[in-house]
Amino acid sequence: MSTASPARRHLSVGFLLADNFTLSAFANFVDVLRLAADEADRSRPIFCDWTVLSADMNAVRSSCGVKVQPDTRLRNAGRYDYIVVVGGLIGDTRGLSPEVQGFLRKAAADGVPLAGLCTGVFLLHEAGLLEGYRCCVSWFHHRDFIERFADATPVSDQIFVVDRDRLTCSGGHSAAHLAAYLVERHVGHSAASKSLSIMIIDQAMSGERPQPGTPSTLNARDAVVRKALLRMQQNLDAPESIDDLARHLQVSRRQLERRFREDLKITPARAAQHLRLDAARQLLVGGDQSVTAIALDCGFCDASHLIRAFRAELGQTPAEYRATARRLPVESSG
Repeated sequence: MSTASPARRHLSVGFLLADNFTLSAFANFVDVLRLAADEADRSRPIFCDWTVLSADMNAVRSSCGVKVQPDTRLRNAGRYDYIVVVGGLIGDTRGLSPEVQGFLRKAAADGVPLAGLCTGVFLLHEAGLLEGYRCCVSWFHHRDFIERFADATPVSDQIFVVDRDRLTCSGGHSAAHLAAYLVERHVGHSAASKSLSIMIIDQAMSGERPQPGTPSTLNARDAVVRKALLRMQQNLDAPESIDDLARHLQVSRRQLERRFREDLKITPARAAQHLRLDAARQLLVGGDQSVTAIALDCGFCDASHLIRAFRAELGQTPAEYRATARRLPVESSG
């Protein structure tokens, strides 16, 4: 008979789910834990365990409609290595209840690291738990964040950020990479690699990996260039100077221009113009905004500026482009 003691759990995580939480962020994070918790993919919580916490034990509805039943009331919560908050829809004003916020503040005071997945970063900031911390926000919610928290400086060109005992990620697959980072730290590299491999994710990404931005025909390989493009997309309506962009990326203007030429064969200024035109094209086809409104949203001085850029690039006006693009599906179906 074996006298070996049971394997000790190396990583224990408590989850708090906001109403209309993002299911993909939660599922990706949990699946990395699940696959790292046992040999093969048998999912027994040997090396990791996870618990969904709740103040009232009511099922929590995700933004896609799938509901998750919590496991444990807050008052019965154990000691966890991390408390992870999974955010919901930006327009949902309910946020976290005072009881849940109090629980998080006590956990922080006790030294438990807190993590925010996707818009969970909004909830942690609203609870006063990110003051003085760097935090990661999805490029898609960058402007929402700075409008809501005027004193904050979010990081929107990385997939996740670890700043002391606060961990934040942009959502989606970045939740899997943040979970893998924790698994590697507490369980081991092989466990983290195994989890990602089974999930058909090639390899773990570090937090500094650039977030993907909106679709564009500019496909950069250089990480600095990709971060620059993402920042340009985030500031379309109020473009930064190339000097300010280089300063944010902690490179010289000359270095930035050289890397753009080597990677994309164009200057940063030309790339910024390209992105603004990309965005304008999408708005012209996908909505009914006026040309003037689209010009301002995409960083052009006025409608005349956009019309001149469109003619130079595409040989037609924005109005002509919109009319042509909207006719094409009808003409091709006949």
